Amino acid sequence: MPTHAVPPQIESLVHTLPHALWRALPQVLRRRALARATGWLAPRPSPPAGLPPDGIAIAGELTRASGLGESARLMAAAARRLGLPVWTVDLPPPVDASPEVEIQAPAMPPAGVPLVLHVNAPMLPLALLRLPAALTRNRFIIGYWAWEMPEVPPEWRPALACVSRVWVPSRFTAAALEPLLPGQVRVVPPPLAVVPPVTSSLGRAAFGLPEDAVVVLVSFDLASSFARKNPFAAIAAFRGAFGDRSDRILVLKVSHPEHAPADFARLAGMACASNIRLDTRILPPEDRHALTACADIVLSLHRGEGFGLVMAEAMLLGKPVIATGWSGNTDFMNSINAALVGYRLVPARDDRLVYRGLWAEPDVVEAADWLRALADDAGLRRRMGERARTSTLAGLGTEPLAAALRGLA
Repeated sequence: MPTHAVPPQIESLVHTLPHALWRALPQVLRRRALARATGWLAPRPSPPAGLPPDGIAIAGELTRASGLGESARLMAAAARRLGLPVWTVDLPPPVDASPEVEIQAPAMPPAGVPLVLHVNAPMLPLALLRLPAALTRNRFIIGYWAWEMPEVPPEWRPALACVSRVWVPSRFTAAALEPLLPGQVRVVPPPLAVVPPVTSSLGRAAFGLPEDAVVVLVSFDLASSFARKNPFAAIAAFRGAFGDRSDRILVLKVSHPEHAPADFARLAGMACASNIRLDTRILPPEDRHALTACADIVLSLHRGEGFGLVMAEAMLLGKPVIATGWSGNTDFMNSINAALVGYRLVPARDDRLVYRGLWAEPDVVEAADWLRALADDAGLRRRMGERARTSTLAGLGTEPLAAALRGLA
């Protein structure tokens, strides 16, 4: 099955360059160069002339533990729940140095079936170039994009010409993209209620956690932005609330520390207290959810989220969540079902140069107050957790996806 040939311009950017030289370029320059070249060369969408047939094709990192990978898996599950035929394409990770990686030829959906790519804008044109040509012709091409700031960066713009529509997980992301694609952006949150988190049988002993302590969980991926996830604020809030109390435990669940060794070293230095634990294991989803179930409180003092998958999963597991009251998580979090922390907007300071503009600086003192209140009141934890579970089950179903598909007609 023919694919779009990797154009010579891309080869000159990546493949024919010595690997070490390409990797030595500043990451921001690699991102921008790849986005511009692939955006110019990628195929343009060609929507079908008539009504699209029933069904949906979904491409994404279906076998990878990433936020967009999970969103692709959830969308496939929701489409099946709606009774639709589903075709899936497993994409390799969004690499910046291996454009020749082949994608296994998928079962080809009929012409006209829309294709949804769970690939953020800078990498979407490259994904289109790697896909079989027959998969990108005569169908709606829909980008499923998540973004954590009020404005999208310049490297997102080349992909705009490569999509017919954009679906996003939250109103926050929609507001950032709507000025660039007026009328073509639709909010389709991950349908977590269709496949709620399932826990393994692991209990606290399996994670080395005492049964009689109040456990606070912070979970994030270092392959994402360290500064945006803001774990130092979480540590400061925990220390401000509990100091060295041995009956209060902070668990920092950190995925992929190898992606940012310097950031991880800084974090390890800050997490040297006896009541702070670092866990860097890659856990199967059921064990990861079991760790969440073992926690009493989940904490996220992020500076921006496109949706907030970890928070939504925790709420579905009936956990009280303390979180910054800004960005995509406020679609499903409010003052009734969560502990939203105040913030002020400040200029973003991001060492990786991904985020620019304004983002949130959460109130660490208020977060510490919430930690004390919830830790000291099991009844409050139980009531907030139950409201969280009920509201997310009701609000994160299949209807937004069904409505988005109807909107293609």
